[in-house]
Amino acid sequence: MAVKTKDYYEVLGVSRNATEDEIKAAYRKLARKFHPDLNPGDKVAEERFKELQEAYDVLSDAEKRKKYDQYGENWRVAEQAPPGWEGFRAGGPQAGFDFSDFGFGAGAGGMGDIFDELFGRVGGRGRARRSSRGQDVEAELELSLEEAHRGGRRTLQMQAAEPCPVCRGIGLVGGNQICQACRGAGRVVKPKSIEVNLPAGVRDGSTVRLAGQGGAGVSGAPAGDLYLHIRLRPHPIFTVRGDDLEVDVPIAPWEAVLGTSIEVPTIEGQVEMKVPAGAQTDQRLRLRGQGLNRRRGGRGDLYVRLKVVVPRQITEAERRLYEELRRVSRFDPRANRFAAKGAV
Repeated sequence: MAVKTKDYYEVLGVSRNATEDEIKAAYRKLARKFHPDLNPGDKVAEERFKELQEAYDVLSDAEKRKKYDQYGENWRVAEQAPPGWEGFRAGGPQAGFDFSDFGFGAGAGGMGDIFDELFGRVGGRGRARRSSRGQDVEAELELSLEEAHRGGRRTLQMQAAEPCPVCRGIGLVGGNQICQACRGAGRVVKPKSIEVNLPAGVRDGSTVRLAGQGGAGVSGAPAGDLYLHIRLRPHPIFTVRGDDLEVDVPIAPWEAVLGTSIEVPTIEGQVEMKVPAGAQTDQRLRLRGQGLNRRRGGRGDLYVRLKVVVPRQITEAERRLYEELRRVSRFDPRANRFAAKGAV
């Protein structure tokens, strides 16, 4: 579900003058609150989380934010891209994710100038252009951490340049007349869907090559390739450390002292973990094989960092127990900690 009518700034609860850091902080705070892993079965939270992702995807990107500020909810329509790659959008019922923008830039010239650059120009004396391989195209594909971990097939919807059916890519008709269907470019832009098989374990900054899905070739030459540069969206719960993940998990003082078993989140759902007696704040516990999938097989680890949390409000019964503990306990957390070295 993509945000269609709601204001992106209202979705994240920030002002229109919010800085990049303020936008990121707002997203992380709200995404953590509404993340599906923390709200299992809550459809409202799930939809809210998708709205947050949509809003953050736009406002965290300087170019997208600029277009959104200028055109509002119709900002996508105003986007310009090189021929054959305008309005790049991923969808399809099996995708379930909105990959609507891939960061293509556009030159300052008009469409004719762009076609000239990519496909060449028909000579003034009526000679058809030479055959040449289509240009390679680079784009940025933003994924969630879960998508990168799982991989799988995605359907990308794009506007692709194809050989003109009237002049068959020559740019000329009747010997030396410029084809009016393509205005001499030899190419026309049509909607096109391509299937992308994303391998499990792609990483931020990695590149996926799609052979033959770049710019169309000239005069029968092969098309170029499409290079998708992967960018991972910040995750509200996990921090990525190469193949490993790290997550902060709060525990109560008595759980830290006595030890316990708790449920902790992983990239694939909740698992039970044993907390040893005497656990300390910032102590890290490792869950082997609960990290990210690796491209060549296997998985990284998940590191659970414990955070001992003290209750802010307690009942009278709890207060009496704490007072009794203070009376009988000989534990001094500051013993010898601040003594001067070598002091008598």
